[in-house]
Amino acid sequence: MTLQELEPATTVERALAYFDTLQPVTVEQMIGSWRGNGLVTGHPFDGQLEGLGWWGKQFVNPEEVHPLVMDGPHGPFSLNPSLVPLELDLRYPTLFRRTGVQRVMRRALPLLRTKRPAARLRMAEYRGVVSATMVYDTKPVNDHFRRVDARTVLGAMDQRNAVVPYLFVLRREDINGG
Repeated sequence: MTLQELEPATTVERALAYFDTLQPVTVEQMIGSWRGNGLVTGHPFDGQLEGLGWWGKQFVNPEEVHPLVMDGPHGPFSLNPSLVPLELDLRYPTLFRRTGVQRVMRRALPLLRTKRPAARLRMAEYRGVVSATMVYDTKPVNDHFRRVDARTVLGAMDQRNAVVPYLFVLRREDINGG
């Protein structure tokens, strides 16, 4: 099984089976800017981040992580995740998929920007493998990463009270478009 076979859509079971075959990554290997996209598995978050203009993640160093980098009208900016209602997404998954709600939210997101880091990188065990993990400062969420290739990782967002993880792909990219 390959990542290309799982895109554009798969099941959580197939995605996790693939995730489990991948090698761990180190914290040092995650440093840099990564463009993100969700892996469509039927999770309530499928397409929501993209609908709001999610660009990806930026790992400045192990202590300074910007987990929600958004594509704004004046370039990428970091969103303050403590102001993002993840719990509402799980409870009302169709609410944030509505075009009108996404349009309003996308216009409001620049008001929620921050220059401060909102997560840290640590090595943690998930599904029996110790690998680089992004730990949010204010949310009960850990993003666990596994290496697809030198420039690609598969992430599993493990959130308290979520039945299954949200899976996403990060591809190393210069935040300035390089």
